[in-house]
Amino acid sequence: MSTAGRSVRAELWDRIAASDPGLLRLSAGLRTVTAIGLTLLLLGPQRVGVTHLVAGAMAAMAATFAIREKQPTPQAVTLALGLPVALVSVTLGALLNTRVVAGDLFFVALIFCAVYGRRFGDRGTALGLIAFQTYFISLFVRASAGALPGLYGAIAVGFVCSATARFVLVRQTPAGTLDRLRRAFRARLAQLVDAQAELLDAGPEEVEKALENVRTRTARLHEAALMIQSRLEDGTSDEAAARLVQRRIAEAEIAAERLGLLLLTARAERRADTLTLHLPGAPVPSQVREPVREEAIDALRRDLRALRLQVLRPAGADAGTGLSQVRNRLLGYREGENLPPASPAVQDVFRGLGEAARAVLGLRIALDGPQDDSDDSPATARSREELDAEDAAIAAGEDEQEGDEEQPGGLRRPTTRAAVQVSVGSALAILGGELLSTHRWYWAVLACWIVFINTASTGEILVKGYRRVLGTVLGVVAGIGLAGLVGHHTWTAFGLVLLFIFAMFYTAPLSYTLMSFFVTAMLGLLYTLLNTYSTAVLVLRVEETALGAACGVLAAAVVLPVRTDRRTNELLGTALNRLADVTRAAADQLSGGAPADLLDLARDLDQALADLRASAQPLTHPITPLRSRRDTARYVVALLETCAYHARSLAATAELLPSHPSIAADPRLRVVGRRIVHNIEAIAARVADARSTSALETGPSIASLLEPGSYHTPRYGRVTDRVLRHLQRLDEAVAGLARPLGVPVRQPKN
Repeated sequence: MSTAGRSVRAELWDRIAASDPGLLRLSAGLRTVTAIGLTLLLLGPQRVGVTHLVAGAMAAMAATFAIREKQPTPQAVTLALGLPVALVSVTLGALLNTRVVAGDLFFVALIFCAVYGRRFGDRGTALGLIAFQTYFISLFVRASAGALPGLYGAIAVGFVCSATARFVLVRQTPAGTLDRLRRAFRARLAQLVDAQAELLDAGPEEVEKALENVRTRTARLHEAALMIQSRLEDGTSDEAAARLVQRRIAEAEIAAERLGLLLLTARAERRADTLTLHLPGAPVPSQVREPVREEAIDALRRDLRALRLQVLRPAGADAGTGLSQVRNRLLGYREGENLPPASPAVQDVFRGLGEAARAVLGLRIALDGPQDDSDDSPATARSREELDAEDAAIAAGEDEQEGDEEQPGGLRRPTTRAAVQVSVGSALAILGGELLSTHRWYWAVLACWIVFINTASTGEILVKGYRRVLGTVLGVVAGIGLAGLVGHHTWTAFGLVLLFIFAMFYTAPLSYTLMSFFVTAMLGLLYTLLNTYSTAVLVLRVEETALGAACGVLAAAVVLPVRTDRRTNELLGTALNRLADVTRAAADQLSGGAPADLLDLARDLDQALADLRASAQPLTHPITPLRSRRDTARYVVALLETCAYHARSLAATAELLPSHPSIAADPRLRVVGRRIVHNIEAIAARVADARSTSALETGPSIASLLEPGSYHTPRYGRVTDRVLRHLQRLDEAVAGLARPLGVPVRQPKN
């Protein structure tokens, strides 16, 4: 019974880890709630007023969420600097409270400085947030000069409790975060294998749902890989260890994605039908709707379960002949050993299983250290030798020097432009807000401030403002109901406030609308605590929020605007350039050229795509009235995702060349790669300048380099076959990109 209980708990924990990689959202929520709870526990027995309780709780919250550094020492320095900043800010807020014009002018100046401070990195951003939030606290509690001593004490207690929560009670180290991210990656990898097994058995009525599940879990695996990438430098002991983990994570991700496409290929009659099947929203061809019906499917189903076991097996659980036999069988498929009798497409799936098992083995060695090799088969021993050779190559590699990117100056600098825009928007929000209410005008300023956070174009600000207003409206409805239920039960209300704060931080990365809902519901309870609650106050909250969001959108559209189209085109050009870099380097290395750092290039491509997706959200949002532009944006982003997958696969194969005994360079790939790179650069040139005369080049089909009617290429082997198929699909996807972007095709000369 206890074993079953542990199994259930482990399964539940895996699900939690997979849904919240690194437990970052859970930690943020718990840390903030703990800091606020400690503040209330310390201030409560002192019989201070509710105003001081609220001020201390809000200060603890601001001091907790403002800190962004990853290492404990910089966090402590920023927190120590934040306290005097907070005290000065609340002092000025209290002293200027009765001087309307001077107070408004100072608030606008403070907002400008707080936003401009982002150019100085995480510390500048944190101190700016603390200054703004504590000035806001003084407005919220209507601080006066006589109340300052009590407010100083409450704010100081809030900062001390924030430090206690961060460094003692809910401690989070870079190494610990990275370790949790690794576990999340494993859990998501296992979930993807589960989804692929479901796809294998799905009938005609179930295949669409199964395929959508595969797509979703593939995207979530990629998200976890990117999060690990961002934490490697701070969470590992040295650069060589970071690069080793980076390589193994990338290999596992690509191998799992490739396995899914091979399964789709096995279900389809023609390989071309699987070009975009891994993308969200892609239609399901009729050939894919019928399940694979071969005798080998039982073995395939068994081996998918075995692969999942290899992924989730805890460190130190390698002992046992059964587990070793499973591992040996899977790794043997890589070299064509003991392949079940089946069609070539199904045998390709077994080979893909072998590649995935090899990637899992490499991942386990990188994360958990050396594994038991006493029962290795010759195929497993060869896989270990390849991995050891790659590890040695990484350890011997030279450190790369990265140059700082040149930043534009003056008003073109993003932080300067944002500071001017937020200041203008806030000034408008103050004027309009005071027309609505001389006591609650600051809600409009807060809404204007928030819609500019983590946005870079007018369209992004518009979408964020819409979500802010929607969440506020829903939160007002909840706040009215809760205020009636809670009444004047102070500690019950504070308990609900803590619950909503946790929900606010836990849902913030998932849904801005949900976060705004919990913020507004929490504020309704705070007004109840301050004895200033009324339905009219919450309705005013909606009006002020809508006004602030509108002022932010207006400022972004008129003052130094960054049009969504222009911003998206810039990021599209960057993504295309990164795609060209990866394709060029991979094709050159696969054709015998000098080795390059392909994994870093591939991750740069991933980041460029992530930036493009975020920027394109206003164009693809359901509320956009321009349906044709929305469809075009979705189509372009989807095809770029396809290109990125095949480019990453080419890079992963090229990385094996120095150490893999069965992979040799193929000079035929150089010409093919050059044509694809030229076409990508032609599209990038057209995106950068509509007057560009660049055109796509055509030539013989890449598929013609393969033997007709066969999956094998006798002269160069299956690796070249796989590379050429990735190049073929990359070539097709690039040609597909050219059409909606208006790039002409240069006809070959006779």
